[in-house]
Amino acid sequence: MPFNDFLTRLFGFGNTAHSCSTIRRSGKQLSAYKQWVAAKVYLNWTGPFFKAYHYKKCNISSSPFRVQIINESNLQGAILFYDPVIGAQNFTFLFDLLNERVQQLGYKLHSADTRQICHKRYQEQIERYVLTPPAANVPGTDLCNQLYGNIHIDSVVINKLPGYIRFVANTYTDPYFSKPLPFMELLKSVLQPNEEKSLH
Repeated sequence: MPFNDFLTRLFGFGNTAHSCSTIRRSGKQLSAYKQWVAAKVYLNWTGPFFKAYHYKKCNISSSPFRVQIINESNLQGAILFYDPVIGAQNFTFLFDLLNERVQQLGYKLHSADTRQICHKRYQEQIERYVLTPPAANVPGTDLCNQLYGNIHIDSVVINKLPGYIRFVANTYTDPYFSKPLPFMELLKSVLQPNEEKSLH
């Protein structure tokens, strides 16, 4: 770590200001989100992002949306980059939809935080949902069922402009935990690419 960074962390020197709070949605935002979900507006992006993930895995760049794959030893995930055609509110709603759908898989919301970081030349906002599987053993065993692992969903905004959503599964390799379920299965569950639009 550079010496200047060390001083910044140790004594608070530098040109950044930081604050942290709980994610809060107003009644108006929650109402708009519910209407958005009911109308299945998200289908304009969930399926295409799922397809973009597959294209990226195959090194094909024909998708209109950019996706980056995270593939590390205990970390699997995808970064969904913002495109102006989506719209800022829709991108926020997509972030909240991912959180809601992970909970529908039996996960518990562990924390929902927003961080404001004022750098010297720009302002950064990071909203994060952390979700954990229910504490339970795999039926018939003494292994703790980690399902897909712990799920982290981040929304990064720079100077009030959406940047990307990071969706990752952080797994355990401890012998007391079950083998994690495939990340692709998780991604398919939350994006549901075969879901059909509402008829009304």
